[in-house]
Amino acid sequence: MKTLNQVSWWLLVIGGLNWGLVGLNASWNVVHMLLGSWSTVEMLVYVLVGLSALYQAAMQLGLMKK
Repeated sequence: MKTLNQVSWWLLVIGGLNWGLVGLNASWNVVHMLLGSWSTVEMLVYVLVGLSALYQAAMQLGLMKK
């Protein structure tokens, strides 16, 4: 579980920084810059960030054991 927790935390950090850059300037979507030619992989990254957010929220609310 520790590895899953760390991976999901890093995905949230990367996703949060990406959204912050998008907010500053809509053309600074780092995920799209790196994976734009692979739209399926880009979509998968966004899904993983979303799942990481759900996982971290469940952990913080005590809905899952650490």
